[in-house]
Amino acid sequence: MAEIRDGKLFTKPDESHLGECPICCLPHSLDENKSGAYTCCGKRVCNGCAYANITREMEQGLEQRCPYCREPMPFTKEEAEKGIMKRAKANDPIALNQVGNKCECEGDYEGSFQYYTKAAELGDMNAHFNLSLLYDKGHGVEKDMKKKVYHLEEAAIDGHADARWNLGNHEGRNGRYDRAVKHWIIAAKLGFDRGFQKVKDGYALGLVSEEDYESALRGHQAAVDATKSQQREEACKVEFHRRNAEKYYN
Repeated sequence: MAEIRDGKLFTKPDESHLGECPICCLPHSLDENKSGAYTCCGKRVCNGCAYANITREMEQGLEQRCPYCREPMPFTKEEAEKGIMKRAKANDPIALNQVGNKCECEGDYEGSFQYYTKAAELGDMNAHFNLSLLYDKGHGVEKDMKKKVYHLEEAAIDGHADARWNLGNHEGRNGRYDRAVKHWIIAAKLGFDRGFQKVKDGYALGLVSEEDYESALRGHQAAVDATKSQQREEACKVEFHRRNAEKYYN
């Protein structure tokens, strides 16, 4: 059974847990600030497609709508939270995880555990990752390293790069450097910068072969390049100028 589990664990997934933008069909960046899940439909849309949609609406004087499902956008925090709760009641795993996040931020760890658990059972990898953190800290549950690792592995198998990173660190702390390196190489090939940095450090220390280092380098660059588009670059420029304007006026 352990060999079967390792076979799944150390097979690189085709994409990260964030998948592709449902509009442009390009892989999402691992930087979740470059995309967003909409409260109306729960679809994660890249900033490039969102920017193109908003630009078109402004130019044509149209009502602001979700770029995917075309529902009117909520104008208040209360409206957005109402939409999330509506989807959570319908067992939308993304919404359940979002409600779990809200509970955790409010210090309701038992509530967050319940929502994360349900979301994880329905296949949300962020929920598996969040459960691993609760088990690690003992928030809302007793500390349990076995369950922490289980949820990290579930998330990693489905492309969660942060889970890979944490698993690599866990294996490294326990002296299992060969397993740690495998995790970091897969994280690097998903486009995860910190994973590639660990591979570089391992290569300098003689823990990573030249062949594996070069493979990780090529895979990392290919994964990062696959997420790029002119539309997304334009959205990044707009966001950059917006943030700088906020710093200036505040």
